[in-house]
Amino acid sequence: MSSRRYLGSQGLVVSSQGLGCMGMSEFYGVRDDAESIATIHRALDLGCNFLDTADMYGPYLNEELVGRAIRGRRDEFVLATKFGVMRDPANPVIRGISGRPEYVREACESSLRRLGVDVIDLYYQHRVDPHTPIEETVGAMSELVRAGKVRCLGLSEAAPATLRRAHAVHPISALQSEYSLWTRDPEDGALATCRELGVGFVAYSPLGRGFLSGEIERFEDLAPGDYRRSQPRFQGENFQKNLDLVARVREIAKEKDVTPAQLALAWVLAQGNDVVPIPGTKRRNYLEQNLAASAITLTRDDLARINKAAPRGATAGERYPAAYMNALNR
Repeated sequence: MSSRRYLGSQGLVVSSQGLGCMGMSEFYGVRDDAESIATIHRALDLGCNFLDTADMYGPYLNEELVGRAIRGRRDEFVLATKFGVMRDPANPVIRGISGRPEYVREACESSLRRLGVDVIDLYYQHRVDPHTPIEETVGAMSELVRAGKVRCLGLSEAAPATLRRAHAVHPISALQSEYSLWTRDPEDGALATCRELGVGFVAYSPLGRGFLSGEIERFEDLAPGDYRRSQPRFQGENFQKNLDLVARVREIAKEKDVTPAQLALAWVLAQGNDVVPIPGTKRRNYLEQNLAASAITLTRDDLARINKAAPRGATAGERYPAAYMNALNR
């Protein structure tokens, strides 16, 4: 996978797909650090140089894992991490959101230490703090750029109006939000605003939290500790309705001799050269399948058929439980 994409206008160049590292440390079943590190190394061998982590994953464990994986190869990777969602390792269920300038500085220093690096290539505010003006948060982030601790800035799940305000303080290189065949919310304004401002778009969960892979056929396929068991789209009638959507995607994938996951990723990649999906996996075999999607070409007819099979609004259920939905699009 040799193609590259630009995020923003600050010189950030990344592989056409990134690697989401969250599930290596939490949320998606049993950890396997050795296989996770091997997966990160294999990603680089295959031309995927864009790694995505956050301080809240673990919490903290994922940054430490990524730090071990990139040791000795730091300059070969484009490293993205995030701050803003506060968790207590003693009680990880409890969460808060902070964009206070002093917290931004503290969080950055802690991430640099855990990652074992001198500079973070792309530093995101993970969720917008409704109690701190975005101008103050981004102002503190811009100080990190001037200090040489961060190269480029990003926001995650921010509303278009917030993105505009942030970009007026300091250039924003990327907006990261959920985007896939079953979550097309960014088409309601976020993508258009990014393009107007020259901001890149990073699509997390481009496989619909694994649902679009076609490998989840029963609720019981999710391990007992898998956080998706608590997500609305994986419960009750929603689960079956969403299985029907995947079945339609699977049919098109079969005709093209690719997997449903590869078709779903190819669709995201086809939305524009400024869109970079970051599918997450902790296994080399899935990584290789995902990266192969970058070589798939979808015709205009293919895209029309896919859009008909999985139209906007067809997915049943909200993305997150109600308490977490309140933190989106602010």
